[in-house]
Parts: sequence; structure tokens; C-alpha cells
Amino acid sequence: MRSDLMTKGLERAPHRSLYKAMGYTDEELSRPIIGVVNSANEIIPGHVHLDTITDDVKAGVRIAGGTPVVFPTIGVCDGIAMGHAGMKYSLASRELIADSIEIMATAHPFDGLVLIPNCDKIVPGMLMAALRLNIPAIVISGGPMLAGTHDGKSVDLINVFEGVGKVKSGAMTQESLDELEDCACPGCGSCAGMFTANSMNCVTEALGFGLPGNGTIPAVTAARRRLAKKAGMQVMELVKKDIKPRDIATLKAFENAIAVDMALGCSTNTVLHIPAIAHEAGITLDLDLFNAISEKTPNICYLSPAGPHYLQDLDAAGGIQAVMKEIGALGVINFDSLTVTGKTVKKNLKGVLVKNRDVIRSVEDPYGKEGGIAILRGNLAPEGAVVKQSAVAPDMMVNEGRARVFDSEDDAIKAILGGKIKGGDVVVIRYEGPKGGPGMREMLAPTSAIVGMGLDKSVVLLTDGRFSGGTRGAAIGHISPEAAEGGPIGLVKEGDRIAIDIPNKKIELKVDEQELAERRKGFVPKEPLIKTGYLARYAKMVTSASTGAIFKD
Repeated sequence: MRSDLMTKGLERAPHRSLYKAMGYTDEELSRPIIGVVNSANEIIPGHVHLDTITDDVKAGVRIAGGTPVVFPTIGVCDGIAMGHAGMKYSLASRELIADSIEIMATAHPFDGLVLIPNCDKIVPGMLMAALRLNIPAIVISGGPMLAGTHDGKSVDLINVFEGVGKVKSGAMTQESLDELEDCACPGCGSCAGMFTANSMNCVTEALGFGLPGNGTIPAVTAARRRLAKKAGMQVMELVKKDIKPRDIATLKAFENAIAVDMALGCSTNTVLHIPAIAHEAGITLDLDLFNAISEKTPNICYLSPAGPHYLQDLDAAGGIQAVMKEIGALGVINFDSLTVTGKTVKKNLKGVLVKNRDVIRSVEDPYGKEGGIAILRGNLAPEGAVVKQSAVAPDMMVNEGRARVFDSEDDAIKAILGGKIKGGDVVVIRYEGPKGGPGMREMLAPTSAIVGMGLDKSVVLLTDGRFSGGTRGAAIGHISPEAAEGGPIGLVKEGDRIAIDIPNKKIELKVDEQELAERRKGFVPKEPLIKTGYLARYAKMVTSASTGAIFKD
């Protein structure tokens, strides 16, 4: 066992003495030692209850004959960090999370790991660490939040963001927004729609790293606690059988994850995180793979923000396993892939049924013929851009408009809420990429303001930054190369014409090559505004969004 390096033999008497200082017994030290990574804190609703999940995991580990050892990692709440400088640190935290787990699990050689995340960057950060370390590991998330209720309708956090724009436009009263604020988020868990946190937890299950139910069982249920105990027990099986993360995370497994991503209509942030996770497994995922799988995988779920359903509805309808069973008939699921159950996908899906055909539609009657995400290319984004096409109004799928150019999210929000953006405009927000931000802020505030102002069916938003999974409308992000790296988005001028054609996967700046060549001669990208601390180092090390914003080798 790996833990023998710190517990066995004459030379390890000092090490055992330190363990005994914490109350561990010789019997506990003779068992497999399992690192339990607890990302609980009191700033993220999705993590505020993770101490309880951790206790259940520890119980499961002990039931199966192991010794759990808990250590923490950080987490940023994207919602609370949204709309100010704090959001610059959210994506950047992913690398610190992965690094911190690598440090802890190498300095203290555990026999296995149970990873307990729930929200946006914590999930991919933990998966990256698991693949980097390649010791037996399992993920158990904290589970999704239940939807709230306001005026007899189901609501979630995105309704509150969009309510700000509605109050500004006169479509909602301040009193109604105050009521909505109190009931949209009724308790602990990752926000109730198919936003980034829930997208990544569902992707984790589809990839094979979470037990069935990991992505959808609500946070407040006893079933979530039982799943945590099962995860604690199952990691002992993985240790016994020496099943490692890279045995699970093969190219075929990533294809499964992308197919489920498309069927669900997940967050565009998955296009950042899935390639970054694959990179840790030694696998390069080209963005064109997303389009290739999307073309074969219909969008069979219509979850908030695109549609009326929530994670609790998806769970009741059969969850991720039912989605995999349904799209498996199209040949987009690799049934022989191994999972943390110790079984193949095929064996996991035996007996699985779709229980609600409105929530999980048949592949013959999908919500959309293609998957939820599309990769666009063209002279404005030669390395690619991403859009959640399942959340775009039909009339906006093909569009051309006048560029309204802003060099920061803050300036764009002022213009939107100030009534300066009109129907037919194409809002361009640049210098918000991984390097230029630095940190690649999410643009939920401007997209929600556009929706709230009633402009989501007439205004396009483009950025080298990224969007929340809660974004809806014609919002196209990850434009690569970014402005700070000299990308064409840095050459756009106020009034230029920009055309998007989502069905044909195109995005074009309607300026001839001779004019663009002239603009390039005098173009000097702006330097990142933050010059000190972690973000300054991050800006120097981070790569393009098209490669998952991983660090340079």
C-alpha cells in the first residue's frame, strides 16, 4: 500500500507517533488510509453542508475497513463573486485546487482519495488532481439545490439576476424582486438549473468518476447522504482492485461525457473544463470533437436556463443513467467504458428506465436535433468560440448586426443598464480572456441584464471571456485567440458588422482582409491590469480558452 511509506517499519516510528498525537490507533494505521478532500466552507451554498457529506463518506470508508483522513481545499462561489473583481479569481482557482490536492496526496501518500466538491471550478480542479496523481479515487458531489417558488412558479438564481434588468426596464417592481431574492435559493446545494456546477457533476457521472445519482440527487435528501456512504465504501473496492483514474478516463469515456453534455444542454464552461481534465490524463481533445458529437447527439433535456425543468426533475425522470440509456441507442455511448462502480457502463445501465418523457425526451422526439453546445469558427475566432445553442432563440440563430465595443465587462453593463444598447446591436466585450482579464470572468451580469431589458431576442453578445451556465440568449464566448494575445477580436471597431450563423458554425467580422491587415499594423494588445499576486502569475502561465485555459507546459 502507498500509505506504508508513512506507517510501516522501524524508520516510520516518528511518523506513527505524529499520527498517534491526533488519536489514531495502531489498528487504524494498519488499514488502507484514504484521503478525503472536503471543500466545505461558509461562502458557497453548494458547499455549506459538505461537512455532513464528509462525515457520511468517513462512515462508508470505516464500514469497508479503511481509515479516512480529511483535508480541505478552497472554493469560490461564482454567484457571489459575479460582477466585480472577485470573478477574476474563479477560473484561476481551478489550478490552485488541483495543485493543493497534488501536494497533500503526495506529501502524505494515501492509498485512495474521495473527492467532495460541488460547485463550478472545484469539480474540475479535483478531477484534474485525481488524474494527475492517478491513485484510486471517486467523486461524490454535494448535490443540487431545489428550485424555489415565486408567484406560483418555479424559480432559481438566474431569475434574480434577470430581475435586476427587469426592474431597470420597469418590467418588475422592486418589491417583487425583494420577494424573489428571498425565495429563489431555498437551501443548500449547487444552484438548481443546468448551470456549470450541475453540468460538471453530471459530466463527472457520465465520465465514470461518480456513482449513479452523483449529478442529480438533491442535496437535502437522505438519498444524497446514502450515496456519500456508498462512495466511501466503494473507494475501498477501487483500492482493492487497484482501479486508477486513468483506467477510467479514456478517450471513449470523454466521448461519453461530451455526448451527455450535448444531450443535457450543459454549460459552455464544460468546453473549458473537459479538455483541461483530459489533458491531465494525457489526452488532447480538439474542440471540433464537440461539434462532431453534437451532430450525432440530440438535445433531449430542456433544463433551466433554457427550459422549465430543474435538476430535481431530471433526477426523478431517471437521472444521468437514463439519459445515457436513451442516447446510447444512437451509438454515441461507449458501453464498454469502465466506471467507479467497478463495472462497465453497459452493466450500470441494465434495468435503467426513463420515467418522464417530458423531462428526458425520446431521441426520436428531441428538443433539438443537435446537442446543446456548438463550436463556431471564422475570421473573428480562428481558434474557435462556443455558444449554448439550446438556449438561443430561433430567430437569433442566424444574425448580423452593428458592433458595440467595450474593453471590459463593467463598461458593457453600464451601457446595457443605461439603455444605450438597442435591438440589432452586437455587444463585443474583450480583454476578459484567461490572460487579458486576467482570469476570464463570467458574463452573467451583462447577459442577464440583456434578458431583463427584453433584448435577448434582438441583441448578440460576444466575448473572449466566458459565460455562466445560467446564461441564455445569443451569447458567444471563449473567442480565441483572445484580445490580449493579439486575437482578431482586438481589431474590432465600433460600428463594424458582425455575422453569426450558428447552424453552420460560423462567426465572421465583415471587414475585408486588407483593412484588417492595416489595423494589425498599429495594434498593440493591452496589458493585463493586475500586475502583482497570483493573477499576475496566472496571466503569464495560462493558455488559450481553446485549450481549456490550462497552464503552459
